[in-house]
Amino acid sequence: MKSRFLLSARRTLSVRAGGWTRYFGFALLLFAFAGTASSQQTSFKEGYDPHKVFDPNFDDNGSTVYRSANGAPGPQYWQNRSDYKIAATLDTTAKTITGKVEITYTNNSPDELPYVWLQLEQNQLEENSRGMLSAGNPSRKFVGGEVINSVTVEQNGKTFNPKYIVSDTRMQIRLLQAMKPKGGKIRILIAYSFVVPPTGYGRTGWMYTKNGTIYDIAQWYPRMEVYDDVNGWNSLPFLGAGEFYLDYGDFDYSVTVPADQIVVGGGTLENPKEVLTKEEIKRLDEARKSDKRVYIVSPDEIGNPKTRPTEKGMLTWHFKMKNARDAVWACSRAFIWDAARINLPPQAGSSTSGKKSLAESVYPIESASDSAWGRSTEYTKAAIEIFSKDWFEYPYPAAINVAGPVGGMEYPGIVFCWWGMKGKVLWAVTAHELGHNWFPMIVGSNERANAWMDEGFNTFIDIYASDEFNHGEYAPKRDNEFDPVGKNPARDIVPYLLSPESQPIMSYADAIPGQYVHELEYYKTALGLYMLREYVLGHDRFDYAFRNYISRWAFKHPTPEDFFRTMNDASGENLNWFWKEWFVKNYKLDQAVDSVKYIDGDPAKGALITLENKDQMVMPVTVEVKESNGKTGRVNLPVEIWERSGVFTFRYNSTSAINSVIVDPDKVLPDVNASNNVWTPGGRK
Repeated sequence: MKSRFLLSARRTLSVRAGGWTRYFGFALLLFAFAGTASSQQTSFKEGYDPHKVFDPNFDDNGSTVYRSANGAPGPQYWQNRSDYKIAATLDTTAKTITGKVEITYTNNSPDELPYVWLQLEQNQLEENSRGMLSAGNPSRKFVGGEVINSVTVEQNGKTFNPKYIVSDTRMQIRLLQAMKPKGGKIRILIAYSFVVPPTGYGRTGWMYTKNGTIYDIAQWYPRMEVYDDVNGWNSLPFLGAGEFYLDYGDFDYSVTVPADQIVVGGGTLENPKEVLTKEEIKRLDEARKSDKRVYIVSPDEIGNPKTRPTEKGMLTWHFKMKNARDAVWACSRAFIWDAARINLPPQAGSSTSGKKSLAESVYPIESASDSAWGRSTEYTKAAIEIFSKDWFEYPYPAAINVAGPVGGMEYPGIVFCWWGMKGKVLWAVTAHELGHNWFPMIVGSNERANAWMDEGFNTFIDIYASDEFNHGEYAPKRDNEFDPVGKNPARDIVPYLLSPESQPIMSYADAIPGQYVHELEYYKTALGLYMLREYVLGHDRFDYAFRNYISRWAFKHPTPEDFFRTMNDASGENLNWFWKEWFVKNYKLDQAVDSVKYIDGDPAKGALITLENKDQMVMPVTVEVKESNGKTGRVNLPVEIWERSGVFTFRYNSTSAINSVIVDPDKVLPDVNASNNVWTPGGRK
């Protein structure tokens, strides 16, 4: 979904990237300023219990044949498959979709399946749906929902009309015989229809422009729920806030629309000669060779009958999408259409293909200025190239950005963004939505249960994409683009951490209060990964582990534990303390300077500096010491100083009186009480 806030990414820190790699393991330190002995208090400090955060029982479930202890898929990992053939017609007068879907469902699990579950997300717009009732918004005027006209199943050579029930946004089909495990197949045929909602009612919608109506069409066919080795059927209802968890498969879909419409969809257009003019086909070929945008339909051609192979009647656009979670499309007679080549460089550290893809944008004349959607294809091309280089090669034949009624939503190979965006906001939202092609389109996590695994991971990679795009034209990526909450990303989040309504990141998406959705799923998750990369692990170890996670789970279904274990294993660091405090719990960080005492009362002999960890969260510590003789020194202490106690004393080899001692001098940590971070001879500041 759309990122409402932007996060800062300062690449240059006083604690250099990778610096902590020298300190992890064992709490004996070498200080740049000759600090020697350190002493650890063994008494428990009130308010801090080291056994809660350094929890030996955290993630002690061990491995299975399906998921290994190192975070990789196990030797018998499996996932089911859903292949779709869809034919749908858009009635632009009644604004309805009428369709038929044929689903070939393959049961690769070791279990017999006597029934299957499907998702009918349009039912969230029914008057008494769980989503409508739980939202507490009875004033909504549009009432929609999915009409199921027929259901047929082909199984073991027999065709029958099964018993089925519709329960809110789910449909259960009860089979005559249980599906066989390890390769059993059925074919499900469903005829259906629904009214397309207007703008403002979710991820599907339409809006008027002066040259015609724009339709963003998603959640437009019954989709299989995921059956996995973790939960069996994943049947959480669609309430509106939580997103999706979907099988992988191939899509063969056709959409029939009035002949004056331009249609774009995820995947490859299979019949260009039937729906495009010779000139448009020629221009698309030119775009595949050009790093600059090429108009397929230019602004002065909008509504020109010559842009259509026929002026009347209906045309059917045929698309195919391979190994994807979903397929969506958009159409309008108001579209300007331009495109440019995407160059896919090998991912860092690999020898992937460097193949080509195509960046495309469609938008109305109202959005067409060069300060707005006139740069959309440039943004799309750059975002895909950056993410491919940094993390994993983009797998789809095109990346399409659609300006329309939906404010920001992602699908494989195509995204919907609000038509009125421009400049830095358009870049940020375009990059964010396209970044979802990595999380969760490539790495297929369960968005409805763990929204942070796609929203937060994607917000994190956005930070560095903004640094790279056009030499930092829109850098740094700031969270205050949409809500001015300050200038420091770590300290900005403190009010949300302190709020009694704030919840752990690992909460069901629909259970998080609306005002905290961004702060937890997007902002806090991204900040956590940012701190790991910049402050704890360093770039090399973090990037290596993160890329391993992506490649291990590409086109598969990881859990949070798979992510935690992969990062631990590939980085060589037991980060369970961090996963627990930042993701599983809602612990707070409060590091303080307690006291400074000179050895034998003489500053020239050195000083004993005592630190406190006053709340339940822990982090490594950077301490800056300023002396009266003008010298400034820094000490980097590992997180292990807090394993036994919330009080830690170390020796600092001062040569003159100390003017100040500062914990977290660069303010890179979300310390909830800055008043005790600074010690001076006259007291704390």
